[in-house]
Amino acid sequence: MRLYGLEEHFLTAEVAEAWRRHDPRLAEPMMKRALSEEVAPALLDVGDGRIAAMDDAGIDTAVLSLTTPGLQNLPAAEAVALQVAVNDGLAAAVRRHPGRLQGFATLATPAPAAAAGELRRAVTELGFTGTLVNAHSGGRALDAAEFWDIYEAAEDLRAPVYLHPRAPVPSVTDAYYRGFGEPVDSMLATGTFGWHYDAGLTVLRMIIAGVFDRFPGLQVILGHWGEVVLFYLDRVAAMDDLTGLRRPIAEYFRTNIFITPGGISSHKYLRWSMETVGAERIMYASDHPFNRERAGSARAFVDGAPIGDAERELIAYRNWEKLVAGIRRR
Repeated sequence: MRLYGLEEHFLTAEVAEAWRRHDPRLAEPMMKRALSEEVAPALLDVGDGRIAAMDDAGIDTAVLSLTTPGLQNLPAAEAVALQVAVNDGLAAAVRRHPGRLQGFATLATPAPAAAAGELRRAVTELGFTGTLVNAHSGGRALDAAEFWDIYEAAEDLRAPVYLHPRAPVPSVTDAYYRGFGEPVDSMLATGTFGWHYDAGLTVLRMIIAGVFDRFPGLQVILGHWGEVVLFYLDRVAAMDDLTGLRRPIAEYFRTNIFITPGGISSHKYLRWSMETVGAERIMYASDHPFNRERAGSARAFVDGAPIGDAERELIAYRNWEKLVAGIRRR
């Protein structure tokens, strides 16, 4: 049984340099973590070390994506220049490891029109399988109309958009996630709690803003078991009569949104997600290198899940292969 990992991160030295240049203090916590001695070597490795780590975890193919915040914290002109360099470099790595690596395009969301054009190039010329974007750009949540060029391109290409968390904007972080000192403040704001709510709210805003009514073929992937919002759909339904949407909010999760664990190896969350959206809407992701578990952990999670073999195959590879097969390359 083939196993794909869809939230598998990398970093380039050029992006790391740009982060330091524009934010010497590395105020966004995940930049500091990405550049730490513990994590940076694995992020920078898209070669033999990466393949060895995949073999160790039991992942056959990893879909690589630039780690958060990507280029979304940079000035537009610099982000536009870097998106081309990052994607070309990733494409070269994919060519060196055919069958083992795939790529999500890195986009300069501070310049949405240029980002949409780069998405088209990345899919049609570089062979990428979609894009990963982080939940806000320039302090704006990605439901804002200025970003809809990206969704229009993604729908036209039939290429998925992986919506990844990013640390909440500073005013939210200061109001809700400070007061305990480091490293607790940073972890509360990001990987343990804050950014999951932020990303879940982003996709909920996308639905309410009419993104999926305007682009009904758009497919979005949410990690970390749906970024909290998946577990509140019965409560969110109270807005169904208020929004003017074409369908109940929960229905968009069953037609336009895929769910991955994003490294949270919980069979309990898997069962809930299957009950809520069905196995046809779930795929695997390990969140490498931010979740380093025992050898064989990825395959053990899928193989050991208390589900039927048909559902196991959907989650491990069939859903992703079907989605990728539908991408328009011309």
